[in-house]
Amino acid sequence: MSCIRFNTPAQRAQLDALKADKKLNETAVAKFLGPEFGESKINRLRSMAKDKNPKIRESVALSYHVPEEVMWALAKDKNEGVRICVARNETTPCDILRHLATDKSEQVRSWVAVNYFVPQDTMELLASDKSESVRKLVAWKADLAEKELVSA
Repeated sequence: MSCIRFNTPAQRAQLDALKADKKLNETAVAKFLGPEFGESKINRLRSMAKDKNPKIRESVALSYHVPEEVMWALAKDKNEGVRICVARNETTPCDILRHLATDKSEQVRSWVAVNYFVPQDTMELLASDKSESVRKLVAWKADLAEKELVSA
């Protein structure tokens, strides 16, 4: 297997721009951005969200570019793994996270609890969840947030 990598002209231009940025070179590893996410890719996500293979639907649920109506459909998927991926996604809309906070699956509710972008009212709901594990995750996240405030 070869370790040769062939970059496109756009990737080479991006690398050159990153090399020229002294501040970036001092503070971070280069971040390579993919091509624009256009309508054809959105349509592909819509199609993949209906695939019979739950692993394909999980990959869609983790995408940052899923239209809200598709994310709603995935949040109601029969497969727990798909719903977990929706709960893990940082771009999942708050109303969908609120919906998932009442999911029958303890695993789904646990992932909602640790999602950084969960609204406060949802965290309060999860703080009184029937599952001890979910309640512990809520407490852990609150403790972590408090420590971040103190150190800032």
